[in-house]
Amino acid sequence: MNEPDHPPKQWAQLAGLASALSWCIRIAALFIVPRNRKPSSATAWLMLSSLFPFVGLPLFLLIGSPKLSRRRRAQQRTIDTLIAHAMDAVRKNPQLVANYDPPIPQRFEPFVRLNTNLSALPAFSGNKVELLTDYAMTLQRIADEIDGAQHFVHVEYFALSRDEATEVVFASLERAKGRGVQVRVLLDHLGSRKYPHFQDTCTRLTNAGIEWHLTLPLRPIGAQFSRPDLRNHRKIVIIDGIVGFTGSQNLITRTYFRKDDIQYDELVACVSGPVTAQLHAAFLTDWYSETGVHLAQKIPSLLVASPSKGQALCQVLPSGPGFENENNLKLFTALIHASQRKLVIGNPYFVPDDALMTAITSAAQRGVDITLINSEAVDQFLVCHAQRSYYEELLKAGVKIVWYPAPNLLHAKFMTIDDDIAVIGSSNLDMRSFQLNLEVTLLAYDPSVVIDLQAIAADYVRKSKQIYLSEWQTRSDLDRLSENIARLTAAL
Repeated sequence: MNEPDHPPKQWAQLAGLASALSWCIRIAALFIVPRNRKPSSATAWLMLSSLFPFVGLPLFLLIGSPKLSRRRRAQQRTIDTLIAHAMDAVRKNPQLVANYDPPIPQRFEPFVRLNTNLSALPAFSGNKVELLTDYAMTLQRIADEIDGAQHFVHVEYFALSRDEATEVVFASLERAKGRGVQVRVLLDHLGSRKYPHFQDTCTRLTNAGIEWHLTLPLRPIGAQFSRPDLRNHRKIVIIDGIVGFTGSQNLITRTYFRKDDIQYDELVACVSGPVTAQLHAAFLTDWYSETGVHLAQKIPSLLVASPSKGQALCQVLPSGPGFENENNLKLFTALIHASQRKLVIGNPYFVPDDALMTAITSAAQRGVDITLINSEAVDQFLVCHAQRSYYEELLKAGVKIVWYPAPNLLHAKFMTIDDDIAVIGSSNLDMRSFQLNLEVTLLAYDPSVVIDLQAIAADYVRKSKQIYLSEWQTRSDLDRLSENIARLTAAL
């Protein structure tokens, strides 16, 4: 007699085993996920692990930590120590104290001290800041400055592509290399490789004899494992330690090779004077991290490479998963809390955490005139709908929200606080920029810079459409559902 098959019993045993294992994963997640993590982020990860235990916890173990490796963070601390030693040497030189250790007005002292403690970079005076908004003219200006280089050109971008728009810069880099200038280039691996000319771009740099490296190159296995979600989002150009550029604009065509009609409007700061050395310190840190080459040992001489060029008191704040703190989030929150009369925020991706949202709404409720400039155009579905989920609360608090008109997307990232503090940089106002991206921010504690930035912001607002609470509350249920779902993903 043939023995009966028992597939139902075997399947039941497997199902029971899977159920038991899923509950073990859920319980393990309670011990692993919340440790040193914000409640909102921990809740989102726990919910994902609870609903999909065989996906959620492994995914958390892969990308859940918002920090770079211990090795990379140790390299950051090494650079911070070098900067601190260089500043000690500067303070002992009476000829340099005026610009490199200037007296700080009481209004700015808390922010200067905060940023110095976070990044080891103090405020320097004697700077000139010029704001650039024309996409093509900015690329031409960078090329012109490179054509004047005598010693070195250092370039770092999240998205870097050799195309018709950027050819002017690539040609200037080749000319600089041809006359003996040292040219070094850093480009983010995933930020650049997704564009059509990535291989051609790398070949062009190699053929020109330019030393280049990928930042945070994707390595899925091995001792040098690198995660795909931690990216270098900085945009920095340094010429001879005298002139620097930073802001929101990448080195790529204005359309980013999109198939739709979206074009990106940008804001870049061209700086000259002592603070250029601080932008350079951010580049040197990233070069050391990617190559192991200690160019940063030259920091003491670089700190005094650029003489006074103007009157602006400036400071640079690098941030990202290489630091122990969320540097940019702490800065932005402190500045918003300190605003007294007027605050203008321009940012394409506004998905704040609880602290930043509380700072903005409480400032509006205590009478600060706040304007948030977003864009009507949508280039990232989840981010767009996540940020719009905050509109109703902001509008009820008294924040004015305006939409920069499509098809252009305002990619500029800036703030003006009252009439005396300007912030320009690469950082979005979302958890990616606060925790996962390496960013760089320029602060100008200077009314003349603020006046220039306020004029630019006023032009943005003039072109834009204001969003009113009564109108916003009539949006469709489908839009509300999209916003709610997108908002849940933001904490991850």
